[in-house]
Amino acid sequence: MNNAKDTSTEPQIITFGCRLNAFESEVIRGHAAGLSDTVIVNTCAVTAEAERQARQAIRKARRENPTARIVVTGCSAQIDPQAYADMAEVDRVIGNSEKLQANTFAADRLLAPTGPRIAVDDIMRVKETAGHLIEGFAGRARAFVEVQQGCDHRCTFCIIPFGRGPSRSVPVGEVVRQVRRLAESGVAEVVLSGVDLTDYGKDLPGQPRLGQLVRRLLHLVPELQRLRLSSLDPVEIDDDLFRALAEEPRLCPHLHLSLQAGDDLILKRMRRRHSRADAARVVARARDLRPDVVFGADLIAGFPTECEAMFANSLAAVEELGLTYLHVFPYSPRRGTPAARMPQVPPEVRKERAARLRQAGEQALDRFMQSRVGSRAEVLIEKPGFGRTEHYAAVAIDCGTVGEVTPLLITRVAEGRMLGTARSDHADAIPNAELVEA
Repeated sequence: MNNAKDTSTEPQIITFGCRLNAFESEVIRGHAAGLSDTVIVNTCAVTAEAERQARQAIRKARRENPTARIVVTGCSAQIDPQAYADMAEVDRVIGNSEKLQANTFAADRLLAPTGPRIAVDDIMRVKETAGHLIEGFAGRARAFVEVQQGCDHRCTFCIIPFGRGPSRSVPVGEVVRQVRRLAESGVAEVVLSGVDLTDYGKDLPGQPRLGQLVRRLLHLVPELQRLRLSSLDPVEIDDDLFRALAEEPRLCPHLHLSLQAGDDLILKRMRRRHSRADAARVVARARDLRPDVVFGADLIAGFPTECEAMFANSLAAVEELGLTYLHVFPYSPRRGTPAARMPQVPPEVRKERAARLRQAGEQALDRFMQSRVGSRAEVLIEKPGFGRTEHYAAVAIDCGTVGEVTPLLITRVAEGRMLGTARSDHADAIPNAELVEA
C-alpha cells in the first residue's frame, strides 16, 4: 500500500496493488489536483487480504478525516461497487474507467451532495486505453507507464479481467511521447506496465508486439537512461523482445515472469498457457542472449488440488530456473472464478507453503547479492542512502544524487541489502546509509 500524504490543496490518495494501480494513482492525482478534504482509495482485488486492507484503510481514513469526502475506486470497487457503497464511511464509488477521466473529478460533480453514489460502468464495453500523460511520478526517479490494459485470458484463479476489462493497448506514438516527456522531466528509469503486458499491440493497426515497442522506444528516446518491464507471460515473449534484450544495454537485465506454478498439472488446472518446460526454454534463451539477466516470478502457493509433490515441483523450480525475485501469494479463492469451486487446500497449508517459497526466495536473492560483491553496478539513486541496480537489487549507498544513475562498487551484503560505494579504497562500512525498504 502506498499512502500519499494529504495537504490542504490536494486529495490524499491511498493505493493498493500493482504497478498499474500506482501509475493510475498518479493520473488521478493530476485530475483531482485542487480537491481539498478528499480521500481517494484505489483498491486491489487480487486477494481477499488486499480487499480487507482496503476496507480497513477506508475506516481509518474516516476516523482521521471526519469531514472529508471519501471516494473508492480500483479493481475491487469495479467488481463489487455495492459492497463499498454500503460502507457508511464511503461517499462515492467510481469505476476503473471512470477514475482515469478528468471530468470525473470536477468538484461540481464529485463533491455534489446530490451526485450518484455509484459511478461504475460495464468495463467489458471499454475498447480503448488512452495514453495518460503525467508530468512526473510523485518526485520519484522511476516512473511506471501504462501501455496495456485488461486481459482476454481466463485463468481459473483470477478475477482481474472483470475489474480491468478486455485487452487494449496504447499506440506506440503515445507511449513514445509520454516516455520522452518523463525523461525530459528528469525521470531516469521507466517501467512499462500492463495487466497482460506481453499481449500488447494485437488490437492496434499493424499489430506491433511488445518487442517492437521496446526497440522503437529506446531508439526514439535516447535521453531515457533505463527501461524496465513489468510481468511477462512466458509464452508471449516475442523474438523482437529477445533481440532487444541482447542488443539494448538500456533495457534492464531483469525479467519478471508470470509463472504462477512449477508443476504442469497445476498449471493446466490454472488454465495457464505455458508448461514448466516452456518457462525453462525462455530462461535459457534469455541467458544465452544476456548472460547477466536475472529473473523474478509470481508464484501461488496452495492452489486447489495441490498436493505436497506438486508443491515440491514449484519449490524446486526456484533453484532449477535460477529465480532471484519471488512474489509469493497464498492462494485466495475469488468468488465467481472456477478455482473457487475446486477442492481447496486448507488455509494453514497454503500459508505454510507460501512461507517455504518465500524462504527459498530470500535465499536465492541472498546468493545473487553475494555473487555481486566485488563487482560494479549501475545504481539508480531513488532517495538519500538508497538505490537499485540494473538488476533491481537494493543497495545502501554513501554517495550520489537522487535521480541519477551512478556506477558503484558493491562491497558487501548486510541486512538484506548490498552495500555500494564510489570510493576506491573498497571500504566495507557505508556510513550514513539508510537500510530501509524502498
